[in-house]
Amino acid sequence: MSFQTAAYLRKATGRAKSDVANKLVSMFLHEVSRKICASLDLSISDSKYTTAVVAKFGDNCCYCRRPLENDRAAVEHLDGMNRFRSGLHIPGNVIVSCKKCNNEKRRDDQLHELTLADTGWESFLLHNSRSCGEICKGCAYWKFIWPDETHRIRNLNEARQRILDFQSGYPASIEWSRNARIYFATN
Repeated sequence: MSFQTAAYLRKATGRAKSDVANKLVSMFLHEVSRKICASLDLSISDSKYTTAVVAKFGDNCCYCRRPLENDRAAVEHLDGMNRFRSGLHIPGNVIVSCKKCNNEKRRDDQLHELTLADTGWESFLLHNSRSCGEICKGCAYWKFIWPDETHRIRNLNEARQRILDFQSGYPASIEWSRNARIYFATN
């Protein structure tokens, strides 16, 4: 089988358009986020916020709980900062995950419409092997992390609850995020 150069180039061109659109949306959302943080008098870089993140998640991924490493960690926007999720760079929406979970979550974040939950992060955590078909890549990821189904479902539910508990400390931020998601979904 030979390499399909034409197909590869078409795919790259389509992805480039998508990347540009997402970058423009991200830039806009960052600017909106700066103004929201100023009105809340709290940003994600404030020691009060970073201390709260560490207190809740420690030095572990917010999803899989594996230890974070400097070269394998990612700033995690629970509601992704893209044209479909409209997440904001504000307290309650920004925590830390491992790069593997961050990359896997993008599969849900990049969907125009979610079927498992209203948010990309919740959808990601609902790929428990009971919610989807056999060929679901999200379910396959979690099966690899936690092969035992009972253990997997318990850990995914605990991760979801841990994030919800964390977000409950930032009701104004979560309201801003919810409103942004509704606004962009309807316009």
